[in-house]
Amino acid sequence: LSSIVSDASLCSVSSPIGFRLLWLNQLSLRHVRAFGTSGASSGSIRSENDTFFAEECVSWTSLGLSEKVARAITSAGIQRPSLVQAACIPSILSGKDVVIAAETGSGKTHGYLVPLIDKLCHANDDSGNTSSDKELTPPRKIFLVLCPNIMLCEQVVRMANSLRNDSGEPLLRVATVGGQQGWPVKKPDIIVSTPAALLNNINPEKQRRLEFLRGVKYVVFDEADMLLCGGFQNQIIRLIDMLRSDEKKLSRTKESSPERAMGSNDDPLLHTDSLDEEDLPTESISEGEEYSRDEAVIDDMSEKIEAGSVQRKDRWRARKIYERSKQYVFVAATLPVNGKKTAGSVLKLKFPEANWVTGNYLHYHNPRMEQRWVEVSADTQVDALINAVKQGSRSKMLVNGTDVSRTMVFANTIEAAEAVAKILSTAGITCYSYHKGSSFSDREKALNDFKEKGGILVCTDAAARGIDIPNVSHVIQADFATSAVDFLHRIGRTARAGKSGLVTSLYTESNRDLADTIRQAAELGQPVETAFSRKRGFRNRIKRSFSNASSVEESV
Repeated sequence: LSSIVSDASLCSVSSPIGFRLLWLNQLSLRHVRAFGTSGASSGSIRSENDTFFAEECVSWTSLGLSEKVARAITSAGIQRPSLVQAACIPSILSGKDVVIAAETGSGKTHGYLVPLIDKLCHANDDSGNTSSDKELTPPRKIFLVLCPNIMLCEQVVRMANSLRNDSGEPLLRVATVGGQQGWPVKKPDIIVSTPAALLNNINPEKQRRLEFLRGVKYVVFDEADMLLCGGFQNQIIRLIDMLRSDEKKLSRTKESSPERAMGSNDDPLLHTDSLDEEDLPTESISEGEEYSRDEAVIDDMSEKIEAGSVQRKDRWRARKIYERSKQYVFVAATLPVNGKKTAGSVLKLKFPEANWVTGNYLHYHNPRMEQRWVEVSADTQVDALINAVKQGSRSKMLVNGTDVSRTMVFANTIEAAEAVAKILSTAGITCYSYHKGSSFSDREKALNDFKEKGGILVCTDAAARGIDIPNVSHVIQADFATSAVDFLHRIGRTARAGKSGLVTSLYTESNRDLADTIRQAAELGQPVETAFSRKRGFRNRIKRSFSNASSVEESV
C-alpha cells in the first residue's frame, strides 16, 4: 500500500487535472491495483476522522462526469465524492473492466451507477444526433445490474431513479426484473435483476434474448463474491458465456462484413457451454444456500478451470484478440484473493486486464467504529443482550434536527432471530423483525418502519449485505457471526458514509477462536483475511493441537 501511495504522490491532485492524469497514467498498466487513496495521495494533512470523502478540490466534474450528471447527483444530496468514488469513476469512464473491492458504506453503488449512467446518456444523445430515418437504427444500449436478491435490486433502482434531470425526471428509464416484476413492456435503459430471474426471462424467448444480449453494453455484478459462488455460480457462468459469445460474434461480424454487424441475429446461446437442464437456475434459493459464503469458494468453477482442457483456457483468453463491445464491473465489500478457489482469484484469471480499485479499509476494521466484545454463557447471554440493547438506545444520531436511535441485532438463524425478538418483547423492548421466514411485504414494511422511525431491528444475515439503512448507530451480534466475511458485512451496517458507530459482539466459548482472531486483527490494525477460511483453518489447527497433545502424552 505504501508503495502505491508513494507512486501516486508523484502525480499531484492539487487540481482536478492532476487527479485525472494519475488515472490516465495507470490505465496503461494491467495488474496495477488502484487504491482509494485519492485524498491521501496529495500529501496534505487530513483530519483523523476524514476517512470517507475525497479532497475538497475533487469535484464530480473533475472526475470526468458531464455537467448534467454532476448536477443530478448533487441535487440528490451528495455534494462530494467519496474516496472510493473518486478512485473508481475515472476508471469506469475509461471503458476498462473494473473490480471495485471496498468496505461497506464507502459509496460503491453510486460509484458505478454515476459513471455508467453518464456513459449511457452520452451514447443515447450521440445516437439521437447521428441517426436518421434512412439509416439503420442501432440497437438500444442497455446497462445491466445483477444482484443476489430482489431487495438489493429495488434499492439499486431507487438510487438510479434518484438521479434526475433539471425537469425532475430520472436521467434514464430503470426497470426491475425479478420478484413480482416480469420483463418490462417499455424498453428500459437500465435493467436490475437477479441472475435467475434474468435467465428465466430471456431463455425461452429467442428474439428477446438476441436483442437483449446485443443491446447490453455495461454489466455490473453487485455483491460479486456472492454471485460467483454457491447457488449463483452456474447462473453467472452461463450469463458471462452468453455475453462474451455475443461480444466475440459481433467483432467477427464487423471484420467479415461490417454492414451485417448491426443486424446479426446469430444466437449466442447456441455457442455457450452446454449445461444440463437441472443446472438451469430457478428463482427459489434457500436462505442457507443464498448466504453460504464462509470462504467465498467456488469449487465447481475452479474445477472447471483446472480440469478443463487448453481449449477451455484459450476460450476465455482468446477474448483479447476481439474488439471490445461490453464493459464488466464487479463490486464487492469482501473479495479475498488468496487461494485458487476464491472469487478474487477467479476474477484475476478471467479478467486479467481489469483495473482493481481497492478501498483503504477493505477487510480491515473501520477506524470510525467503536467495538465492544462480551464473552457470554448460557446463563449470562440474555442479560448481556438486554444490557447491550438498552445501552445502544442511548447511542443516537442527529437526523434532520432530531435524535434518532437505530440498532440492528443479528442472529444466525430464523429461529434464533424469533427467539431474540421474543426475549426483547418480554423485557418490554419493542422491535421489528427481518428474516427470510417473513413474507416479502412484511420484510419491506419492517425495513421502511425502521428507516423512518428508528428503533430496533432483529434480523438474520439477510439484512447484512447491500441494504443501505442510513444512520444505524449500533450493531449487536446476539449470535456471533459464523465467518469473518459475515462479521464484516454485519458490522458494516454502521459507521457508514463517514459517520461513527458502535458494535457490540456477544460470543461464547464455541466461537471464541474466531472472535479472538478478528479482535486481534483489529487491535493490531491488520486485515481479517486470516479468518476468512475459519472452518477449514480452525479445524486443522484443532487437529494439530490434539495431535501434538497426544504425542506429548505418549512421550510421557
